[in-house]
Amino acid sequence: MSHENETLRWPTNLDHAAIVARLVEVRAMAAEAGMADFAARFADVENMTSSHIGASVVAALTWIQDKPEYPAITTQLAMVAMNLKNL
Repeated sequence: MSHENETLRWPTNLDHAAIVARLVEVRAMAAEAGMADFAARFADVENMTSSHIGASVVAALTWIQDKPEYPAITTQLAMVAMNLKNL
């Protein structure tokens, strides 16, 4: 799934399923980038509670925001963070 143009207008209406789907993508991107520990944050995201998802997203975003070499992951996490209220 390509989300390249979404930075122009971020969706703020992602539901629980859409949030989980994006985090599955984040997990895959992190694994491909050799970031196994980071990907592990979302290892069982499909079964996490809403509060656990929220805490994981905030912690992951805090960790990655100072790492400009991962812009796609950072963008996806920021988009999910803006939608945490919909969990």
